[in-house]
Amino acid sequence: MKKLRVALAQINSVVGDVEGNLKKIIDKIELSKQMGVDIVAFPELALTGYPPEDLLFKPHFVAKNKEAVNDLAKYVTKSLVAIVGFVDKDNDIYNAAAVLHDGKLKAVYHKNYLPNYSVFDEFRYFRQGDKALVIALKDIRVGITICEDIWYPGGPARLETLMGDAQILINISSSPYHCGKSTWRERMLSVRANDNLAVVAYVNLVGGQDELVFDGASLIVNEQGELIARAKQFEEDLLIADLDLNNIERSRLRDPRRRQDKKEFDKDTFEKVQIVNLDLDWTNPKPFIEKRIEEHLDPVAEVYQALVVGTRDYLRKNKMTDAVIGLSGGMDSSLVCCIAVDALGPEHVTGVLMPGPYSSDHSFEDARTLAENLGIRYLVIPINDVFQSFLSCLEPVFKDLPWDVTEENLQARIRGMILMTLSNKFGWIVLTTGNKSESSTGYCTLYGDTAGGFAVIKDIYKTFVYQLAEYVNRKAKKEIIPRRVFLKAPSAELKPNQTDQDKLPPYPVLDAILKAYVEEDRSIPEITAMGYDESIVRKVAWMVDSTEYKRRQLPPGPKISHRAFGKDRRLPITNHFKEWQDE
Repeated sequence: MKKLRVALAQINSVVGDVEGNLKKIIDKIELSKQMGVDIVAFPELALTGYPPEDLLFKPHFVAKNKEAVNDLAKYVTKSLVAIVGFVDKDNDIYNAAAVLHDGKLKAVYHKNYLPNYSVFDEFRYFRQGDKALVIALKDIRVGITICEDIWYPGGPARLETLMGDAQILINISSSPYHCGKSTWRERMLSVRANDNLAVVAYVNLVGGQDELVFDGASLIVNEQGELIARAKQFEEDLLIADLDLNNIERSRLRDPRRRQDKKEFDKDTFEKVQIVNLDLDWTNPKPFIEKRIEEHLDPVAEVYQALVVGTRDYLRKNKMTDAVIGLSGGMDSSLVCCIAVDALGPEHVTGVLMPGPYSSDHSFEDARTLAENLGIRYLVIPINDVFQSFLSCLEPVFKDLPWDVTEENLQARIRGMILMTLSNKFGWIVLTTGNKSESSTGYCTLYGDTAGGFAVIKDIYKTFVYQLAEYVNRKAKKEIIPRRVFLKAPSAELKPNQTDQDKLPPYPVLDAILKAYVEEDRSIPEITAMGYDESIVRKVAWMVDSTEYKRRQLPPGPKISHRAFGKDRRLPITNHFKEWQDE
């Protein structure tokens, strides 16, 4: 009988904290021993954290992570194999997987496919591997790959199953989250399993790192492409499953595709498959472990949880405990405050109400009600006197110039200055409240509402902000965000009777155009052909293109869409390619 007990250790590594990551890995190895696990796999670059970026240019950092691999081997007994992501160095550096067994480093696999798109920049750091790796445990063979390697139909995984006869493919990964990716990834892994007639065991990183969030959701798919085990989303987890591999041999005998594919490989290709024999101690019988399939969160809950984890880990990993938020009584600040409370706890969140000359009574009341519903401390700091002082100070310079956006932005900057001053005094990080619709169009004030340390909903369009807010109340089974906040027209309240739609198209129209222009790179004629007024499309494109300089100065925030501002979308500030200009 060909049976193997596999554990996927879905951990939350901290970039640069080799000692802390090592301890976390050892804890999971010890637990795996207690559970009678044969192979335990950890995420890509689990020892260094992912992505380590330019830390990889520091030789002493790379050396420290290699020393940790040697230390780790001592904890891996003859009864267990551990596969751990680390940085290997052999003339050059590699994104690597260490195979540890019986107190020793038995083999190393180097990642073959290095991603160089979206948020990835691995060609900047690593050399490509050019070999596949199979570990043999008596009559069971296991192929090892790293993240991107499994996304391609060919490559090392194909070699490992065809030329190395691997029945299991273990893929260690650090795959950043964006909405909908987990479903897409699961479909891909199902295809890989069925094409190779092999079990695919995929372990993913979990947690937040700067602007990236990792969702975990590690899983195992059988040789028919059927999901048989799945770990939790956005939480550390140890997924253990007993794999019965007897059906694989029968399935392969019936499938002529493998024989045809093998004919295409020559002797040189076969030599690229390294096979390492390991001797597991299988003397003790093991009680059967029931496979576990955790439910996927629904799309709105999934995004909300990603924002909570991204916010929590940004503060926790940077050794910050408390946050301060400017509460306007509007939807954006209400949602950010709810996320902060779920991430940090109400005792670690302070709201600041800063009514100004054009603030409405209902906005003040809604902000106060939200704070009371959440159980957070709130401060009331009016800005009227400060605003008048600024105007008096500037009167000799402005003279008889008419009121314009300058005076509007001044109010926002006063509020930003107050929040940053509180941050300095009490050590609170300022969480900004701007959304993607605003940052896309520049409908925000530099050093005003953009001032802060972390932009929680930076990658969330306004229309989706409302969906997340509805989820907050639904989850709580009561009204946390007051109903009036959902019903009133969005407004910055920086002049009389102001609404966002004075300068922006209605948000459903704006967000659809922005998604097409910003995330899909569609041209103005293409977007117009989708049914939108050409003059509105041109205006939106102009707003996006002319405010790149603002976005470069925004705080980091969690990546949620498949194409977020920042590393994901890199356009020059100085740029004379203007689609919105009339030809």
